[in-house]
Amino acid sequence: MKAHTSRRQAKPTPVVPLASRTQEQASTEVPVPKKRLIFDDVHARITARAYKLYVERGYREGYAEQDWLDAEREIVGRTFHE
Repeated sequence: MKAHTSRRQAKPTPVVPLASRTQEQASTEVPVPKKRLIFDDVHARITARAYKLYVERGYREGYAEQDWLDAEREIVGRTFHE
């Protein structure tokens, strides 16, 4: 009769939700590229300026695209051509 060696089964590694990770673990995650942050900032500034143009126009409907394009021209011109 052969001797039967017992094999230990490895337990699966538990999945740790992002919210319960420590600061050290969270800092090792891949950061958002800086270009994305610049885009988000520019997009937020264009959005705010387009809304101001809408207010200045007296809240009139039908000019959303024009307000956006005007705001984009102002913000992008200042941001990337300075």
